Order: sequence, then C-alpha cells, then structure tokens
Amino acid sequence: MTVALMWEARAIEGRGEELLGWAREQGLPREPLRRETFRAAQDRVLVVTWWDAGPHEPLPELPEPPHGLVSRAVHRWRFESLGTE
Repeated sequence: MTVALMWEARAIEGRGEELLGWAREQGLPREPLRRETFRAAQDRVLVVTWWDAGPHEPLPELPEPPHGLVSRAVHRWRFESLGTE
C-alpha cells in the first residue's frame, strides 16, 4: 500500500523563500518512494512524501520549523493512495 504524508506550513510574511529553503534541507532517517515540494501564495510551503507502508505504520515526518519562521502551527495529513484513474 502507498501512503502519502503531507506537511504544510505558512511562513511569516516575507520569509517564504527562507521556509522553502529550510524545508528542502530537511533530511529524513530513511528515503521515501517520492518527495515533492510546492510553494503557494501567502508564503506557504507544502511537502508531500510517498511511502510503501501500512495505513497506521509510523513514518518519518519533517519537523517543526525554527521558532519565528512560521506564522502558525504546521498542518499534517496522512492519505492512503487509491491509485490513478
């Protein structure tokens, strides 16, 4: 089964590039099947990782960004892939 973990954070206004750079530098203790990074309006950064894992299996996630870099708590979601259509 494939599980996707989504990590989304919103930087303090004007610090989006810094948050993006920080997110890209974060390693994980093991390699996912795939990792993709996105940016959006309002200095938001999204990182999606795909894993070959069970729905409740513990998986490595990106940590919280440094204090003072984000404007709110990080949002995290876990999805089970249903395949492509």
